[in-house]
Amino acid sequence: MHNNQPIGIFDSGIGGTSIWSAINELLPYEKTIYLADSKNAPYGQKSKAEIIALSIKNTELLLDLNCKIIVVACNTATTNAIRELRAKYTIPFIGIEPAIKPAAIHSKTHTIGILATQGTLNSALFNKTTEMFHDTKIMEQVGHGLVQLIESGDINSPEMTRLLNSYLNPMIEANIDYLVLGCSHYPYLIPQIKKILPKNIQIIDSGQAVAKQTQNILREKVGFSSNNNNKSESLFYTNTNPKVLTEILENKYNVIEKDF
Repeated sequence: MHNNQPIGIFDSGIGGTSIWSAINELLPYEKTIYLADSKNAPYGQKSKAEIIALSIKNTELLLDLNCKIIVVACNTATTNAIRELRAKYTIPFIGIEPAIKPAAIHSKTHTIGILATQGTLNSALFNKTTEMFHDTKIMEQVGHGLVQLIESGDINSPEMTRLLNSYLNPMIEANIDYLVLGCSHYPYLIPQIKKILPKNIQIIDSGQAVAKQTQNILREKVGFSSNNNNKSESLFYTNTNPKVLTEILENKYNVIEKDF
């Protein structure tokens, strides 16, 4: 079954490009369209109603661009809005949520840490997931200020180092052996985080799992591109200055500034 329509991906800014990268690596022949809703970042500080409204706005734009499947590359939008999106539209949606399950299952110290936004940690879906693991201590930490620094291009700033130390050191002292990154922006902080964490603490993000799930849904319900010889096109849209998004993509892709 062939379907040459693009895969649509949206996030509250540039962070979901970590998810796009995993999808593009696994499915290089699929056309992708990425929306960076940086004007409204971070979603984690907004109400559930606001997050649903923004997710609907992004979905409508991706549908207008003829997408065949939509990846919600934002933990906060997934945990707060994906149920409403699936009820409202017939197109398949792929969500992203913190990878608590593999961390809890494999933890030897029975203590794991999760770094996420307030919106994700407060969501019903997140709380439902954590309730499954009564024997594991889950240290939750809101990453106040991290998304804003990433969106402004200050990934390696002294302020970023200060914030990460303040968030991670209590987890280290509590003897975590897994750190779950509960925001699609945070994989860009892995080099910084590795400088702080002892080597025995493993870092988990959701990129590869989301890419594999996207591949599975394409195979079962939607169809792959028929172009099996050439890497396909990737389009990127942002509603703010495209400079930071262009740089995070290493100047390899054209970024279009669009009001949405």
